[in-house]
Amino acid sequence: MNTLTTADLQRRGIAAIEEALVFGPVHIMKHNEPAAVILQESEYQHLIKTQSSKQNPDAARWIINYKPAGTRSKEEIDRQIANERNSWDLV
Repeated sequence: MNTLTTADLQRRGIAAIEEALVFGPVHIMKHNEPAAVILQESEYQHLIKTQSSKQNPDAARWIINYKPAGTRSKEEIDRQIANERNSWDLV
């Protein structure tokens, strides 16, 4: 992981970030815990595009990727619908 401490950042400033970005995203560490990540602008734009395409898939992609949550079979659903329709005739 490409890291930079807050102490290094305070001491060296933007130069420390620029040098570290050569090796990829920079994880800023504060009190030995990850606090932030700095990305190249191009990486950030790619991330935004990828995220927005996942949130707004077109209809065909949504259908292809759809995973039903239910556990009933088609036959069980059809049987329940038929039973409900039959109960309407009795009323």
